Amino acid sequence: MEGMHIVPDVPVPLAPAVPPTPPIPLSALLAREDLALRRIAGPAGPDTAIHWAHTSEMADPYPYLLGGELLLTAGVHVTPADATGAYFDTYVSRVAAAGGAAIGFGLAPVHDTVPPALVAACEAHGLPLLEVPPQTTFSGVARAVWQLMAQARLAELRRVTEAQQRLAAAASRPDPVPSVLRQLAQRLSGWGVLYGPDGTEIASAGRAPHETARQALAHLTDVVRPAPTTMASPGTTVRTPPPCPTTPPGAAVRTPSPSATTPQGTTGRTASPTPTTPPGTTGRTHPPSATTPPGTTVRAPSPSPTTPPGTTVRAPSPSPATPPGTTGRTPSPSPATPPGTTGRTPPPSPPAPVGRPIAAAVPVAARPVPSSATDTVAGSHLAAYALGAGQGFVLGVASPHREPGDHTIASVAAVLLSLLTGEHRSGTGAARSSALVRVLLGAPPEEVAPLLGTGRWVVVHARPDTQAADAVAASALGAALGSALVDLTDGVVRVLLPAEREPGPQPGWALGVSTAVGPGDWTTADAQAARALARARATRTALVGHGTRPGLADLLPRDEADAHAQALLAPLGATPALTETLRTWLSLHGSWDRTAVALSVHRNTVRQRIARCAALLGTDLDDPDVRMELWFALRRA
Repeated sequence: MEGMHIVPDVPVPLAPAVPPTPPIPLSALLAREDLALRRIAGPAGPDTAIHWAHTSEMADPYPYLLGGELLLTAGVHVTPADATGAYFDTYVSRVAAAGGAAIGFGLAPVHDTVPPALVAACEAHGLPLLEVPPQTTFSGVARAVWQLMAQARLAELRRVTEAQQRLAAAASRPDPVPSVLRQLAQRLSGWGVLYGPDGTEIASAGRAPHETARQALAHLTDVVRPAPTTMASPGTTVRTPPPCPTTPPGAAVRTPSPSATTPQGTTGRTASPTPTTPPGTTGRTHPPSATTPPGTTVRAPSPSPTTPPGTTVRAPSPSPATPPGTTGRTPSPSPATPPGTTGRTPPPSPPAPVGRPIAAAVPVAARPVPSSATDTVAGSHLAAYALGAGQGFVLGVASPHREPGDHTIASVAAVLLSLLTGEHRSGTGAARSSALVRVLLGAPPEEVAPLLGTGRWVVVHARPDTQAADAVAASALGAALGSALVDLTDGVVRVLLPAEREPGPQPGWALGVSTAVGPGDWTTADAQAARALARARATRTALVGHGTRPGLADLLPRDEADAHAQALLAPLGATPALTETLRTWLSLHGSWDRTAVALSVHRNTVRQRIARCAALLGTDLDDPDVRMELWFALRRA
């Protein structure tokens, strides 16, 4: 029968699991000259992958195989009476059913040649047959397989590690999203694309695949994109998504992504039908709501007019609460199930709407979605990854071939893109971005501050006690203090913190904290925090706050005090380093060593600067009255 067909709902045996080892191509094993193996039957293509070597002389090795093995045998189990075509046909069929990758038949001491009936059976079942010469031991073959696997694992780890480093570097570029996609496309020798929540292509890089594969990839993103939970009002028609019109014959959407060790040709199958699945249905889409009222028809997708022959339409799986009598994917017939109820999809009817109007308002549950999905269309290996930001962004990948490590590399790119897209979509990140733009365009701090929060602020300067600060350490410090407003400049971490979040000492850090000020005094607070940090480092104190106690200087008019300070320090005005050195030296009671530590200079440099200050000011810095007056002026400056 031509056209779309429904696969009968019969128990489908699960594909045998393979060991978690990196597969190696059979051709690599045949290339080992020390083994002298020879292929004498079976396909000679490059798709055969070996996951391990196993020796067995059982007449039926099926129960002892995991799948993907090179089965080694010397034919001990074969008696002269059993050496017939029927015996070997049964033997090879059982090995193939267990998922065996190939058979290696050892010559001597039992058989001088490979039985012709075994060669014919392997040709008939498409199973590669290798001749193992007498000088090659089975343990030597197994050791060679292990060595090739170790080499493959090492090459895979090196490739993944290098890709992780390049992707992380790309994420730090000024155009992070396009850079990550370009690097991903280069590493996978394919095409990378970022889809927005509405399914549009936001950015892409690499060589785009055939239009058929491109459309199939766009359709594959719907599998991993989260669907919102909505309320279906009375009269609403519930529809399931139609199949992709460009899906080739026999193609099925696969939800589990293959691991890095999935052999070439192994597909991520959808879950096989359960024993309670009624005849006439196959596969699954999203399940109906548990609250679907009796009589509601939950229909499978209507075929597209362009659906090619051989396409299998997957019907929705039942909810545990789906009542008997509901058509579509129904549970096993119960005594209450009317005779003749089937789970078949309706015939093609493109003009008619799919589904039946709901008689009452019911919640339409969001279907559970996988984090990734894979498919192969038009010779392109397709993969879709849902980004973790939860905003509907999806990473799509199309490559002409699939290699071990591709899934890991694409997953790293998905994590980086999740962080990048999540930053732009979050309210806090948008507010920070808006504040930055306004400052750059000349807005005063008083206008920008409400975007970041209300109230007063403190500025924190910090340096680690041992190693230099980096971006990761700065971010961690900001998180510990409770603020994302972090800046790293010249080894000093600056944090803008709401005043109600009182900063505390942080292990391994020296902190200087300003007084609480309004947005108009942020510059003053920044200078206060810098001086407090210098004092904290000089005194080896975990946290030093800028003093807030009133002094005699507060009794004088501000204008007169400022004018006196400017006049007194005018000789030092052309050299800011001298002013800062004098301030730090006076605050540390004239200690040369602690001043050198606070300013990160040599103690002789401090001596030279203080001597220069004394010469420019024309005064004796050992006089307590002079020091007091200079301190008064420096506090006002």
